[in-house]
Amino acid sequence: MLNTAKPCNPPKSGFSFENTRRNAVLEGNLAEKGFGAPKARKTGTTIAGIVYKDGVILGADTRATDDMVVADKNCMKIHYIADKIYCCGAGVAADAEVTTQMMSSNVELHTLSTGRPPMVAMVTRQLKQMLFRYQGHIGSSLIVGGVDVTGAHLYAVYPHGSYDKLPFLTMGSGAAAAVSVFEDRFKPNMELEEAKTLVRDAIAAGIFCDLGSGSNVDLCVITQGGVDYLRGFDQPATKGEREGNYRYKPGTTAVLTKSVTPLQLDVVEETVQLMDTQ
Repeated sequence: MLNTAKPCNPPKSGFSFENTRRNAVLEGNLAEKGFGAPKARKTGTTIAGIVYKDGVILGADTRATDDMVVADKNCMKIHYIADKIYCCGAGVAADAEVTTQMMSSNVELHTLSTGRPPMVAMVTRQLKQMLFRYQGHIGSSLIVGGVDVTGAHLYAVYPHGSYDKLPFLTMGSGAAAAVSVFEDRFKPNMELEEAKTLVRDAIAAGIFCDLGSGSNVDLCVITQGGVDYLRGFDQPATKGEREGNYRYKPGTTAVLTKSVTPLQLDVVEETVQLMDTQ
């Protein structure tokens, strides 16, 4: 009797799309019942960073939103990774917070294991590998900046795991407004004060042009000599003073019609309850 069973083929390398058709059918059936796959949700934030003469400057706004509600006006979006490596987070606040905390812990363990100071490229590689494993379901867009033994570096890590290395970067819903400022005024080897002003103006452009960004501007200056975290560096969107009195006296607006409807009510039962104040 011949053995007609097919031999067990070893798995091939690369991506597998065998379940693509199955997933589409399942998603279609669930959508008919009102259980469709969740859609991408727009989140607000403006984060940016540049490489200047002596190091890296990171910047971020301080508004945290929940849909159309401002949940926090002064949150921190520049997170600590290592002594001279920091990370700006955009997207889902909880994802960015926990992702950076986990990365800070992993970097500390790596430093203790190797006995060497961490490098920005190593942090970026661990971040992009972790985010790629979750295929974009961790909604955190990150800008990693720092100074190590090889110099100053600036990386952008996207939620699906890809990354960029550029002299200036912006991310978040206000990124388009912020990057326009960088493209117009950025120069290599900028001085400290000029670079700080440029990052501040880029974040301010995101604040004024994007409803999801607002409140204050935070900066983080990273050099070989240390880190200067400038919390509340600028407040471009301060509340103005009321210039006039908008209270009107009764009778200012004429009453065109007036009608009174009397209600006939009978008291059936009346009780009095005393409040316990002891």
